[in-house]
Amino acid sequence: MNASEQPILRDLILVGGGHSHVVALRMLAMQPEPGLRITLICTDIDTPYSGMLPGYISGHYSFDDVHIDLGRLASFAGARFIQGEVVGLDRANQRVHVKGRPSVPYDLLSINTGSTPNMRKVEGAQAHAVPVKPIAQFNQRWLSLLERVRGLRGRFTIAVVGGGAGGVELVLSMQYRLRRELQSLNKSPDLLHFVLLTAGETLLPTHNPKVRARFARVLKERHVVVHTRAEVTQVSPDCLHTQDGRTFDADETLWVTQAGGPAWLQSTGLALDEHGFIQVNDRLQTLEDPKIFAAGDVAAFTDRPLEKAGVFAVRMGPPLEKNLRLSLRGQPLVAYEPQRSWLALISTGDQFAVASRGLIGFAGAWVWTWKDWIDRRFMRKFTELPAMAQEASPRATPTSSLALSAEESRQAISAIAMRCGGCGAKVGASILTRALGSLQPVQRDDVLIGLHAPDDAAVVRVPPGKAMVHTVDFFRSFIDDPYLFGKVAANHALGDIFAMGAEPQSATAIATVPPGLEAKVEDLLLQMMTGAVEVLNAAGCSLVGGHTGEGRELALGFAINGLIDEGMDGIMRKDGMRPGDVLLLSKPIGTGTLFAAHARHAAKGRWIAAALQSMVLSNQAGAQILREHGATACTDLTGFGLLGHLVEMTRPSGVDAELQLSALPLLDGAVACVEAGIVSSLQPANVRLRRALRNAEAFVNDPRYPLLFDPQTAGGLLATVPAERAADCIDALKAAGYAQTAAIGRISVATDALEPVVLRP
Repeated sequence: MNASEQPILRDLILVGGGHSHVVALRMLAMQPEPGLRITLICTDIDTPYSGMLPGYISGHYSFDDVHIDLGRLASFAGARFIQGEVVGLDRANQRVHVKGRPSVPYDLLSINTGSTPNMRKVEGAQAHAVPVKPIAQFNQRWLSLLERVRGLRGRFTIAVVGGGAGGVELVLSMQYRLRRELQSLNKSPDLLHFVLLTAGETLLPTHNPKVRARFARVLKERHVVVHTRAEVTQVSPDCLHTQDGRTFDADETLWVTQAGGPAWLQSTGLALDEHGFIQVNDRLQTLEDPKIFAAGDVAAFTDRPLEKAGVFAVRMGPPLEKNLRLSLRGQPLVAYEPQRSWLALISTGDQFAVASRGLIGFAGAWVWTWKDWIDRRFMRKFTELPAMAQEASPRATPTSSLALSAEESRQAISAIAMRCGGCGAKVGASILTRALGSLQPVQRDDVLIGLHAPDDAAVVRVPPGKAMVHTVDFFRSFIDDPYLFGKVAANHALGDIFAMGAEPQSATAIATVPPGLEAKVEDLLLQMMTGAVEVLNAAGCSLVGGHTGEGRELALGFAINGLIDEGMDGIMRKDGMRPGDVLLLSKPIGTGTLFAAHARHAAKGRWIAAALQSMVLSNQAGAQILREHGATACTDLTGFGLLGHLVEMTRPSGVDAELQLSALPLLDGAVACVEAGIVSSLQPANVRLRRALRNAEAFVNDPRYPLLFDPQTAGGLLATVPAERAADCIDALKAAGYAQTAAIGRISVATDALEPVVLRP
């Protein structure tokens, strides 16, 4: 996480990764607003561009071709990215409620979540039909359908409900792709049957008769059966029922009609239209709350109804960005004036498209080529991000462009003034009380004085027959989400306790936070410590105290006390390796290179999300499983990398080790990042341990070789178990959630060679 001398003055929250928001976020990135922190909250990291979805279904584009990487875009914009589900708003206190984590405060809020099919009104639709929106969730269902079709042995009918452009494009794209899939498998494409149903009198009701007639011919030529005036009122397994009593066979039903806003909007008190969309004025503000904006499909433009089309969502981006900026500055907003007519380019699945605008309509393969050029040009804005100067934001001044109260201005000036050292650098007591007052550390009988009755120091009892295990870890933040950072920091600190087979008892925290407005510092501490306490509580470890001071960068660490039997029974150490043991690793490696790439905006968002999921996975259950399977030695994999920690085990054990490169479990994207020449700043120091490798020269060109030196944060357990118990141990670890556990080598008798580790392919 890049440090800045600029204190945070205002929080802009973007809920949803729709077209309007990605356009606005990129514009905000190109001209940053000093003192503004942007947070993007979305359930998905990869957001699809709707204009290219039919081409993806048809097989003309890859997944990455049609998706915008929100994690990478947010990183580029210097914005926080929270992958989570918004479940409500507290407008009185200006907070966004996110499922499974603390609420997020806002000074200004924008909503661009798109639309979702309103299937609740149709009996059986939620259980037996696949909604196309949200598009991001549709992808998994599409891939499942693709696999299902590949295994066909008999007749299969696919029904699409919805006669607008979305439904027509979808059915034609699926028909094109799925028939070719069967042909490639030497199966008859005539096993597939396609049905398109619409409640209206005609298909494509918002387009001119010439365009409608052209698509009617295409559908007929492609043997897609069309039923008009067929309002679906019930969906049962393998059957659709219409209002007029007709039934239609359907082995798979896709729903592309009756869209509405997300259900959580109903409880916000915002004015919604009859479909649940947020009513906005011509400045894209909600009617009741000037601090909340909405754009894209989720917005209902009160001046005149707008079609739920991507062209409007994209074109709302610039005026949305401008009005968000003006609102933060306390300046008058500008009106958004949507175009009266627009060009729609509707594909037929086979690299052919129809252009429709008002009374104009024309078609051809060249139209698809034109559409492809337009769509790829739009996507390049988000895939080919310009290089930005890595400079700290300018210092805040009393004339900051953001509108502040007199008290906020005073606090902002104080935050950038010369700050004191010593105890003068402590965070204020009132901030700490408010931020930490809601935390509920787990209560333990052996904690006599802790946060439940704070004093100068904690008092903890050592139970009879127990010995204490002490460890400490501390590092600066490497991600912009303080809640996740708190979870990772606590998990990392607990790793040494688990690796030794001990039970965590108590923890004291040490944190540094950048100075700023009191409300911002308070929330930062609340988010970070909530994540940390959740992890500590899950481990049965009581947070008993700590210290919080000011610093240029956010950082967090813990001193952990653990308990183990006084007789050292069950303790796992590094020095117990025996010849013949199997070397196991419980988590994949690659966090160092991935987060180095993340800092350069070079890592895919889904790579970072997967790495974080691995980092918050506790080693507690894994350590217990290793003990149960007779582990002879164990350590947790952290900063010195795989090779460094392995050497720490072989030397005191007096053994050699064989390490199989092809068996190493790797995080997605790790190899790609090292191949791009991106490594952690600690990597050069770790590489010095290559002298421990007996045959390094034979493997230096292997793309996995650099990962032997990659420093890990909250890494897995590196352990040895007797060979006869290794397979059962691996199975147990995988069943417990360590899905990538692998046997990565064997322990051998020490030789006269100075190098204890031999690499194998």
